[in-house]
Amino acid sequence: MGEEASVFEPKVIRNGCAYMRRDWGEGHASYPGRAVPAPQRAGPHREVWPEEGSSQPRAYEAAATAEGPNKQLWTDAEVSMTKVVAESRTEMSERPRDTVAGSCRCPGNVRQTATATEDNVGPQPLALMEEVLRKENLSRALKRVRANKGSPGVDGMTVDQLSGHLREHWPHIREELLNATYVPEAVRVVKIPKPSGGTRMLGIPTVQDRWIQQAILQVLDPIFDAGFSDHSYGFRPGRDAQQAVEQARGYMAGGQRWVVDLDLEKFFDQVNHDMLMSRVARKIEDKRLLKLIRRYLTAGMMTDGVVSARTAGTPQGGPLSPLLSNVLLDEFDKELERRGHHFCRYADDCNIYVSSQKAGERVMESVTNFLEHKLKLKVNRAKSAVGRPWKRKFLGYTVTTHKPPRLKPAPESVRRAKAKIREIVRRGRGQNIQRTIRNINLFVRGWFGYFRKCEVKQQLEGLDEWLRHHLRSILWRQWKTPRNRAKMLQRFGAWPDKAKRATSNGRGPWWNACAPHMHAAITNARLFDWGLLSLLQMYQGLKRAA
Repeated sequence: MGEEASVFEPKVIRNGCAYMRRDWGEGHASYPGRAVPAPQRAGPHREVWPEEGSSQPRAYEAAATAEGPNKQLWTDAEVSMTKVVAESRTEMSERPRDTVAGSCRCPGNVRQTATATEDNVGPQPLALMEEVLRKENLSRALKRVRANKGSPGVDGMTVDQLSGHLREHWPHIREELLNATYVPEAVRVVKIPKPSGGTRMLGIPTVQDRWIQQAILQVLDPIFDAGFSDHSYGFRPGRDAQQAVEQARGYMAGGQRWVVDLDLEKFFDQVNHDMLMSRVARKIEDKRLLKLIRRYLTAGMMTDGVVSARTAGTPQGGPLSPLLSNVLLDEFDKELERRGHHFCRYADDCNIYVSSQKAGERVMESVTNFLEHKLKLKVNRAKSAVGRPWKRKFLGYTVTTHKPPRLKPAPESVRRAKAKIREIVRRGRGQNIQRTIRNINLFVRGWFGYFRKCEVKQQLEGLDEWLRHHLRSILWRQWKTPRNRAKMLQRFGAWPDKAKRATSNGRGPWWNACAPHMHAAITNARLFDWGLLSLLQMYQGLKRAA
């Protein structure tokens, strides 16, 4: 793994020899915290293990009886440990491949695949902490944290400083993790405005804690994901919001044209720690790992330099929060499946589709009772409702009244897009127009990537026209004086007399942006030549490719 991998392999000096301290299952006979020399090999890739009926490995037996300068003396404890390791390897080699997922016999990518099978979603082995601390897993987590970047935590350490910090302190951190004495730092509280009003609280862990959480997530995600409901789409590998809205449209096309729209009030702030940990412990038996997850849940929260205790909730901002939310809400999914409901859930956003208003009201009452009494969560009755799907929104989408319905961005999503474009345009009034277009394209490309399932092109056409109107308005403002405006209009092809009359009409930039003289000078083709992306053209290209 190069330079990164060397950070995670502490050396032990014993009898003048340097041994690499490795965890159980990393390629040779050892166990956590114990340095045991590797057995000799009878070839480039085959280890020499005991013959049938022998009391110790042949390689170790020969070493124990050798004479001369190379004589090695083995204690009874070391020979006994060697026998245990050999017996355990023999037992593991006789078991089916799917029962030894996560062992040294199963490579990294195969390990996770085998762990995530339906036959292996019960309680996991006790050595999961060693799996978390595997050098390959830690290196993957480090790369992921670097790619995600993010702000520093309460200690001020940046992502770029993490590698140097680990080179110096990793042996001590590793020992604390193995001994279950590691205590996470407090999280830094940041409040961001919500599009619908109010604020959302984020808890930003330190970079070191984000790295450890990411390493834990990479081990636990395959274990839990295999047992999650097929109706759950949030924060799961291979699933996304577009699949959720497609499934919802399928329910509506099948006749379920009423929706029970559930809104959980401050879900990430209200999660009951005891209830969540009891569900995690159903599949995780490693007490050290359970204790570490509990400590992450109860880590303090720093606001304006003051650290306060946390007794409930799993604040958004850490890599583990999405998985833990799915673990708790999976019981809700299973209950809806048991009742035979048609539903889609993305994190704490859940829609249940029924065939009548009366059925929807009955379902709303029963599932609210289940959430509040069984899972100790609070349903926001002001935002939750039973209604027609085309009057509600789900993950930013809504539908038309057609049979079958067609997907389109919800009006609120379009308003938010326009607000973002206004902000970009406002910043670009003093810039070159092509630079402003490049900044707008970054947003437009991402927005269409999310709403690529849209089936109503009129909305995209309207947003395109509105965007071009804003760009023409910027140019009119930048030209400033009537004389310069007339000069620029003539440069872009307007007749001199028409250009002079256009600049003396006394109207403002917005009116002139949609006037004939600006459309004739700054044509759509000219804006496209300057690099402007068209939502309608991207939509038509996607349709042709399909």
